[in-house]
Amino acid sequence: MALSIYKPDQGYWTRTMSAVAFGVIGLAGGAWLYEELAGANIYIRGVVAALFMVAMAVLIYWVYGVNRRAIEFFISTEGELKKVNWSTRREILGSTWVVVTVAVAIAALLFIVDIFFKELFSAIGILTGGSVVRDFIRDLFN
Repeated sequence: MALSIYKPDQGYWTRTMSAVAFGVIGLAGGAWLYEELAGANIYIRGVVAALFMVAMAVLIYWVYGVNRRAIEFFISTEGELKKVNWSTRREILGSTWVVVTVAVAIAALLFIVDIFFKELFSAIGILTGGSVVRDFIRDLFN
């Protein structure tokens, strides 16, 4: 039968989640279209938005249920994802701490270098205005 789901037992989650995401986009598009036609009659707005959402539903069914080439792609994608060696929670937390620490260290280093150049250029007269370090020290002891 031409309208039956092609290989319904394979690539189930990849197809389902992709179809749900595409469906949400279709619903949002219908709502957007309804709002864009604000000057038109309410029935025309509703019919146009409903026709758009029905067209999106048909497209979703065709891509994720009937189109053999697309479905073979989703099935092979799910098969490849099952082969991936996913990191453990401990590895992810360790890597996250390394990234955060390095980012903070680089930010602190750049802050210090920035203050150094600000003071240097203020001292030789290229920049005008007060010294950040002197103002900080003066405010600290006052």
